[in-house]
Amino acid sequence: MSLPAAPYGRMLTAMATAFAADGSVDLAGTAAIADHLLRHGHDGVVVSGTTGESPTTTVPEDGEILRAVKDAVGERGTVVAGIGTNSTAHSVELALQAEKVGVDAVLLVAPYYNKPGPAGILHHFTEVARATDLPVMLYDVPGRTGQAIPASVYEQARLLDTVTSVKHATGDPTATIALRELGYDVYSGDDGLLLGYLAHGACGLVSVVGHAAGEQLREVIARFDADEPQAALAAFTALVPAMTAMMGVANYGATTAKAALQLLGVLDNRNVRGPLVALDEVEVAALRESLEKAQLL
Repeated sequence: MSLPAAPYGRMLTAMATAFAADGSVDLAGTAAIADHLLRHGHDGVVVSGTTGESPTTTVPEDGEILRAVKDAVGERGTVVAGIGTNSTAHSVELALQAEKVGVDAVLLVAPYYNKPGPAGILHHFTEVARATDLPVMLYDVPGRTGQAIPASVYEQARLLDTVTSVKHATGDPTATIALRELGYDVYSGDDGLLLGYLAHGACGLVSVVGHAAGEQLREVIARFDADEPQAALAAFTALVPAMTAMMGVANYGATTAKAALQLLGVLDNRNVRGPLVALDEVEVAALRESLEKAQLL
C-alpha cells in the first residue's frame, strides 16, 4: 500500500543543537549536524524542538540557530522551525522570526505546564497560526505537556487554513485514522511506534534516533511504502537496540543524540545545557555497544 503524500518529506529528525564548552551556541557544530542528517537519509530537519533544547535557548539564539541550519540545508531539504512554548506571545514572536528566515513550516506544541483547557489550547494555536502565513505542524506529546490535544481542538484547529499536519507522540498510532479523516498529514513522533503509525495512515517520521540511523529508518519507510511489510519489519527490528539505547533510558533525548553524534564523529563533544546532564562514560559505553549491535558504528 502506498503511503499518503508527505508535505515535508518522509524522513525528518528533530535535531540537536550543538553547544560549546562554555555553554554558548556552537553554530558551526549545529550546521554540521544538519549537514550530516541531509547526507544520511533525511528529507528535512526540525530545529529547536525539545531535542534541540529549546527551553534553554533565547529568541536571538533561536534565530541564529535557524539561520545557520537554513544555510546548511539550502535546497537539499525542508526546515521546520520549533516555535512552541507555554506563552502565546512568545510563540508568536518565534513564528514571526521563523517566517523572516524563510523556513518551510513551524512546529507548534500544545502549551505545557500551565495546562490550559480546550478553549485555551485552541486560542493558543489560533493566535500563533494567524500570526504568519507559514504552514503549522501541531505537536501532540502529552508525556511532556501534561495533556493530549483534545479531539474537539483538532476539529476546530483544522478549520484554520495553515494548520495542516501533526507530529503525533501520544503512544496511540490508531488516532492517526481520525486525524486523517479531519484532513491532517500525520507524522509519527515516536521512533518505536513507526510501523504502527505507518499502518494507520501516517506519512512519515519526525525522529530522534535518526541522528544515528537516518538511512536505516528511511529504508524502513521505503519498504513499507513499497508494500513489503516483512522487509520493513526486518529493517526496523535491526534498529531496536539503537532505539532502546537512545530512547529507552532515563537520560535520553538531546543527551543520547549528542553522544551518538560524538561517537559518529559529527561532533567532538556532547555538551548540553542544564538541567540536562551529558552522558557519563558508563552511559556512553552502553550507547556505543547498542549502536554497534545495530550496525550503526
